[in-house]
Amino acid sequence: MKQQVHGNVTGVRDTLIEALGQLYDYEVDEDTFLPRELMQVLARFTGVLNREIAVYITRDGEVVDVSIGTDRDVELRDYRLRRNTQRLSCVRCIHTHPNGDGRLSDVDLSALRSFRYDAMVAIGCLKSEPTFVQSAFLVEKQNLLMDEPVRWYKTPDGDWMRQITESDRIVGWEADEKGTHAKERAVLMGIESMESLDELARLADTAGAEVVGQFLQKKDKPDTALFIGRGRADELCRQCQALEADLCIFDEELTGIQARNLEEILRVKVVDRTTLILDIFAQRASSAEGKLQVELAQLQYQSSRLIGQGLVLSRLAGGIGTRGPGESKLEMNRRHIRERMTELRRRLDAVEKQRELRRKSREKNEIPVVALVGYTNAGKSTLLNQMTGSDVYVQDQLFATLDAVSRRIETAEHTPFLLVDTVGFIRKLPHALVSAFRSTLEEAVLADVLVIVNDGASEEIMQQHDTVVQVLSDLGATEQPRIEVINKCDLYTDEAGAPMLIPGAVRLSAKTGEGIAELHARIAEQLQKTYAPVTFVLPFDRFGLVGQIRPLGRVINEEYTDTGLELTVVLANADRDRLVSKYGKEILKT
Repeated sequence: MKQQVHGNVTGVRDTLIEALGQLYDYEVDEDTFLPRELMQVLARFTGVLNREIAVYITRDGEVVDVSIGTDRDVELRDYRLRRNTQRLSCVRCIHTHPNGDGRLSDVDLSALRSFRYDAMVAIGCLKSEPTFVQSAFLVEKQNLLMDEPVRWYKTPDGDWMRQITESDRIVGWEADEKGTHAKERAVLMGIESMESLDELARLADTAGAEVVGQFLQKKDKPDTALFIGRGRADELCRQCQALEADLCIFDEELTGIQARNLEEILRVKVVDRTTLILDIFAQRASSAEGKLQVELAQLQYQSSRLIGQGLVLSRLAGGIGTRGPGESKLEMNRRHIRERMTELRRRLDAVEKQRELRRKSREKNEIPVVALVGYTNAGKSTLLNQMTGSDVYVQDQLFATLDAVSRRIETAEHTPFLLVDTVGFIRKLPHALVSAFRSTLEEAVLADVLVIVNDGASEEIMQQHDTVVQVLSDLGATEQPRIEVINKCDLYTDEAGAPMLIPGAVRLSAKTGEGIAELHARIAEQLQKTYAPVTFVLPFDRFGLVGQIRPLGRVINEEYTDTGLELTVVLANADRDRLVSKYGKEILKT
């Protein structure tokens, strides 16, 4: 049976492919690691093609695979002759380097660890002749034993064969060091800026990944098929392999086709920024409403990416024996997602009705709402705790707060209000999240006063501030009075250039309490423009007005005198002016 030559055979003459195919008939003595004659043959083919050549040899001396690469690399194949993937594969990989450099690359060593070859060998080739050879072997705890490059005619076959035996004795018997809870190793890829990639790295860390590499390709318009173009994708594949990455995270939203194509080339899991943020939200959601909102957002995002996504669709509904969904499988998943989204919306509507009842109760009692809004991890929850004495969950992570948390407090003038902590904003906030979390985000839309919390310790404070302002505008929260706050003043100094970039902002530290009193005063000042305590003096002959005044606000003091009643109520200025216009100024205590 004729064996196939794999890899990059485009442009290679049939006669050369046929000649390479004859390497399958080459027999290597069981005691010989790498025959010098075979090195010379591989060097001649490498010189003619100016491409890397790889052969895979079993311990019995059989050549089981021949592959052609490019002038820079060759696809290293996962060839195992054992079921136990922790043991050595019983196959050694021999490949050439056309530039004459016989040293093993990072990609070579990563493949040795990943595919657990008996050995990895590089042969430097120059002018169709072998130059230097280097070999590497796996030892205990995923460490490597690597010899210095030697002249091709001085390879120590006996020592290298004995090392395979020794490695086989120790590799795969030790406990798996990575464990089931090890962090995924992530490579980041973006086309915008390193600042955006740094934020993506923080998101990846929050999601539980270990970032092992960040790469940027400045690109005005993403490639429709691969987002970054074929050449850069091939290079990224080598980088992922060299860094032993488990997944690659892209700093933009990928189409289903792009994600599928990239997974085929990179041979690691591919996720985009939106998927990463959704994953963080899924981890952080604690309330029933938050979990419903996250699931709805995930389904909304997945539903738009079912077409053409063999890999992704298989993740959604694949089972034993699933090779890739056909049209009926695709339609079935669409229907299941639609049905589940309908159920989630129904349940969220019920939750929203309860929220609306609470809002109406607050409005009836004229309790104003002050909402803390801002970029994620700006310190909103810490500020809420500092102002109210609460113990809301606080962590130096992105999206530590998903559910709106409210606490009732009073100003120095005894005006009560609700202080609400909201979910943080971020650049490129996924549309599916905005839609699913709209009821939660409406806490900002319906608030009487917005406190915009800015991270004074961030070098991108102004960019983050612009993002918050834009999201508020998109939500329709443009009419309320705003109080600007620059938090974390304990982490910067005026000389560092961070503090008063935003005119009129309150400088404070939610952690130490510095500046909190000024913020309380600013909130009271804003509330007094809308709500304020008013004392009515009602003689007994006008006692009927009590029934009109009480429903308009919250009674904070009620005192009977010899002439009538003094009633102190927190109510809207508009209601006060209406009462004075109708009944005269004499009803107010001067």
